[in-house]
Amino acid sequence: MAELVFVGCYTGDAGNGTGITTFSRSPSGALEEVGSLPLESPSWLVRHPSLPVLYAANETSAGAVTALSWDASGALSVLGTAETGGAHPCHLAVTPDGRFLLCANYTGGSLAVFSLSASGSVESRTALVQHSGRGPDPDRQEAAHVHMAVPGPSIVSAVDLGTDEIRSYTLTSSGGLAPLAVSSLPPGTGPRQLVRRPGTDLAYVVGELAGTLVTVRETSPGAFSVVSTTSSTFSPPSEPNLVAHLELTGSRMYVSNRGPDCVTEFALDDAAAVADQPCGANPRHFALVDGTCYVAAQSEDAITAFTLTASGEAELRYYPTGSPTFVLPVSST
Repeated sequence: MAELVFVGCYTGDAGNGTGITTFSRSPSGALEEVGSLPLESPSWLVRHPSLPVLYAANETSAGAVTALSWDASGALSVLGTAETGGAHPCHLAVTPDGRFLLCANYTGGSLAVFSLSASGSVESRTALVQHSGRGPDPDRQEAAHVHMAVPGPSIVSAVDLGTDEIRSYTLTSSGGLAPLAVSSLPPGTGPRQLVRRPGTDLAYVVGELAGTLVTVRETSPGAFSVVSTTSSTFSPPSEPNLVAHLELTGSRMYVSNRGPDCVTEFALDDAAAVADQPCGANPRHFALVDGTCYVAAQSEDAITAFTLTASGEAELRYYPTGSPTFVLPVSST
């Protein structure tokens, strides 16, 4: 099966991208652009767990999500668009059973749920929960800012950068949300993402505003307590450092840092940073594929790529594309 890589971006006043750009990926890991689809600021992409369908968060003041299908060549077709109920949606996730799409509305400070049809199209919004509160940072935490929605077994955990909280809900069979637990993080953390460590009760939170990596323990479904906090970089912390994305693979964890403009490698067993890899200006999302890291270097106007090494710096490869924010590798079918 051929490998495809879909890249989302910022468009219009937010950036100089055009929509979703499609690349083919060779066995050597090189990328070649094979097509593009104009779309308004598709800043986050997620694929359906079993169908050739992906969803794009249109990060605009109106707030929308677009469903798209793709074929073996990487050509995209729009299936439909729905309003998210909040401004600037910045994260999407699909429940493992493929029944529901979760959407975090950043500026809107809300969490939305959509039902999905058997073909993967968006049917209707089944829930919209509004967060409230604030944190100590007057510029970034003046209100609730939901930044991620993480599905678990019958639960959803929403990471709120504005309130320094993880708010968890029970997801009902009809797509409703019922409050389950609220977990507080250190003031000023500005949590952006939460990733569970498989096979354990541990999870990791990236603190965008504090420049930290927070290890938490899930003490009961959807409830988290802080275990430890460490800098998100290997080198001495720098200002500013807006932490962006987190990925786990094997015994390692990788975190992208904007400001230092690097991807930092951590040893999972002790959550200790072991190396910083320069990766281009303003690294946002990144993806790990067959030992290669592909980084959406937004201000570089390129996807940068490097080979994962035991430690130290690797040579960067550049694949131009306007204001990239997200990298989604898939196998064509």
